Parts: sequence; structure tokens; C-alpha cells
Amino acid sequence: MRTLNTKILTREQVADAARQAREAGKTVGFTSGAFDLLHAGHADYLERARQLCDILVVAVNSDESVRSYKGPSRPIVPERQRAELIAALESVDYVFLFSERRNAANIEAIQPNLYIKAADYNKSTLTSAELVERYGGKAVLLEIQQPLSTTGLLQKAVASLGGQSAQTVAADPTKFCMNVSEDTDPVCIENTKPVKMAPAVFLDRDGTINDEVGHLGDPSEFELLPLAGEGIRRFNDMGYRVVVVTNQPGIGLGLFTRQDFFRVTSAMFMKLRPFGAKIDKVYYCPHNITEDCECRKPSGSMVFRAQEDLNLDLTNSYFIGDRSTDVEAGRRAGVKTILVRTGRGGKDGEYHGAEPDYVASNLIEAAQWVLEQERGKK
Repeated sequence: MRTLNTKILTREQVADAARQAREAGKTVGFTSGAFDLLHAGHADYLERARQLCDILVVAVNSDESVRSYKGPSRPIVPERQRAELIAALESVDYVFLFSERRNAANIEAIQPNLYIKAADYNKSTLTSAELVERYGGKAVLLEIQQPLSTTGLLQKAVASLGGQSAQTVAADPTKFCMNVSEDTDPVCIENTKPVKMAPAVFLDRDGTINDEVGHLGDPSEFELLPLAGEGIRRFNDMGYRVVVVTNQPGIGLGLFTRQDFFRVTSAMFMKLRPFGAKIDKVYYCPHNITEDCECRKPSGSMVFRAQEDLNLDLTNSYFIGDRSTDVEAGRRAGVKTILVRTGRGGKDGEYHGAEPDYVASNLIEAAQWVLEQERGKK
């Protein structure tokens, strides 16, 4: 039986072992991850990955790299211990630690026949897939059969101790926005719960406020959609609190960091300034689709959190977005819904039964319809 010391090596040592295995006609598979708080989902994934190859190599993110995309409170388990836990699995042949955010250096060194990742990725976001295919290798996406997550386990653990759940912390309104600009007061003005109850307009971000460009982590790529600034200003003038509610799975996937998200949000605030448009608060879910969180749309969790934080009247509120998940989130939260034809225009196909109360071409048309509804009540 092999010992941990013969499994946990440097990247260079593993690269040499992989070369010898390939020369012997064996299929080398490679995967990577943080593997913080190892659970049954990890074990199942690695067991099925091993079934695809003769030699399975696992790269484990260093503590520094985990912090760069999971936040300063992670990892829970130090890098050496995480590597030892992975190496203890019979399905794993070799383990090494790496500090980069991407797998390009790992792929170039190991030259695996199979680059294996979970199916919450796709070929367009799997940045190293082209590198593998260039030398004749293949990228393989494995379906998640046990959708457990470290984040979900942490949420349950904290909740069981009577504390605030990790999901609530993750979905908290952004705190950075009060310091976006020292000489202006553009955004996030509510730090305390307002005394007066008011209705709200909940806005999806990507495809509703700005052009959708996939996983948006670069502020230079943020572009407002036509009439978005005017529409938000109209809602401000009508007395609605404007709340952004957005899924950002790119954070959980490691495609960009929370700080990248904050910078993109700052860019949004600056783009809205010339229109006099104000966002009261931003709520975001940083988890990918395999993580067992309660905040991800179509859950109404972020809406209910905003209701508590901002003293909102949900009976007279609206949820506006370009996807069926936005419509479904609004329905679950008990608010009226508007689908905009920008972005996906409701063609994402995730919730076929999600029927909006109204379909608008853009945010200014949505605001006009809301105004007509108000006039009809008088």
C-alpha cells in the first residue's frame, strides 16, 4: 500500500511520473480543486474521475489561492492537511499543491490525456481546455451526482450553533460601496433600516442593467444597456427603493474574485451617475450551481433579506429581469414580475412555467407600465 509521502509530491515530480505513465501506455487524468472540508461529494467525484483513467493526478489549491477567490475566512483546513486527505483516497494516485488561479501551468507540466472538471463548468469558461486539446488531450466534464458543498456544510454548522449562516453573510448588501468615491455620494445610502416603509423594484444585473458578457469580472467590460439609466432614475423619482439582486457563480467557480465583483459594481455606480440614477443596495449570491445555498435565484431569499434590511412593502413591489429565473424568484417572493426583452429576453429556458405579469422592451418601458399600474389604483 502506498504511503502519503509517495503520493504527495511537487508539481515537477508528478510531471515526471505522468510522463513515465504515458510512455507505458497508461491514460493520465488530471483534476483540481480546493477540497476544503472534504465531503462525500468530493469522494464520489474523484472516484468517478478515476474510472476514466489509469492514473489520477489531483492538484490542490494552496491557502493563498483559495483566499483569492473564496475570501479571507477560507480555507478552513490548511493546504497540507487538505492534500493529505485527498492523498488518503484510494482513487487518487498523485497530489501536488499549486498557487495559481488557473490550471495552465499545471496542464503544461502534467500533459494529461484527460483534463477532468465538474459539469458546473462549460467549455467556454474552462480556460485550459484549449491548451489540453492542442497537444491531443481531451477535456471531460463530469456530472455532479452528490450536490454537496463545503459552503453548504459551513452554513449548516454555523446555523446549528445559533449564529448567522454563511449564506446570509455571503448574500449581505455590499459594504464597499459607501467608499466608491470620496467626493460623491452615488450609491448604497442606506446603512440603517429606514423608518418609513416603501415599495421596491428588484433588478437583476447582467442582461437587465448591463450587457451580458458571460462571467463579468472586468470593470472595463461593464456597459449599460440603452435606457437602463433612465429607467432606474424613473423608479427613483417614483419613490421606489431600487435593489439589485444578482447571481454571481463566477466567484464560486474561481473565474473572478469578490474584489473583482466589487470593482464591477463600482463601475456600474459610476455609469449610472450621469443619469442621476441611484441603487439603494446590492445583494449577490457568490455560489456556483453545485453549492447547496439558499440565496441563489430563483430562491426569494435575497428579496426577503432586503425586505428586512430596507423596510420594504413587498405587496407593491416588482421584480424585473431578463431570465425566467428572475420571474420565478419574484413569484416565490410574492411580488409582481416584469420580463425585459434585453439580455436573454426570457429565452434561458430554465423555468418554462414562469409567466411574468408584464413583458417590456427595456427598463424605461417597464417603469412606464408600473406608473400606469399605480394610476389605475387611484
